[in-house]
Amino acid sequence: MNTHHSGIGMTSQRTRVRMIERLRAQGINDEVVLAAMNAVPRHVFVEETLANRAYDDVALPINFGQTISNPFVVARMSELLRAGSNLGRVLEIGTGCGYQTAVLAQLAQEVYSIERIGPLLTRTRTRLREFRFSNVRLKHADGLLGLSEVAPFDGIIMTAATTHVPLSLLEQLAVGGRMVFPKGSQEQYLCVIERNSQGYAETILDEARFVPMLSGIVGN
Repeated sequence: MNTHHSGIGMTSQRTRVRMIERLRAQGINDEVVLAAMNAVPRHVFVEETLANRAYDDVALPINFGQTISNPFVVARMSELLRAGSNLGRVLEIGTGCGYQTAVLAQLAQEVYSIERIGPLLTRTRTRLREFRFSNVRLKHADGLLGLSEVAPFDGIIMTAATTHVPLSLLEQLAVGGRMVFPKGSQEQYLCVIERNSQGYAETILDEARFVPMLSGIVGN
């Protein structure tokens, strides 16, 4: 993977290692997730003016009213999605700047990512092309509809908050699969839905803070 991007001295592996040590101290113990986070240069995914804060434990703006989640949230959601086992096909709803997508590319055999904001996806597509991921497919579409043509998915991850998950999306989850998403509006919590042969089981976990999930598409 090419990690030699223009950047602020933040490409330093030492800075990334400090982030990994902090994640470990915060309770992330899936070493596969930590290795994936260590492999992805986070500073490449934020605006240059904010690159010196890329490895801090903060969410940062990425234009179009969107944010890049703080490293702990990315790690936590990835850990919940993996649940200690290898991932085959994963759907990400809300590509955003592509950081979570790049982490997922290390964790799953196939990653399908949907973004509703056309200009944001155009920029992210260019950025991800530098990494030459052969297992990532991006699509400009309404994420709440999912991607039924390539379902079922072992994992579905949603990077914006919703009060309820459409049944059409739940049906795209494979039996034995997991969906991780922030649930709620004013108060939000990370939520895991697992599909088993009887139906769906939901577990509500940590408090969270995400932009709201919107339907429809914007731009080309």
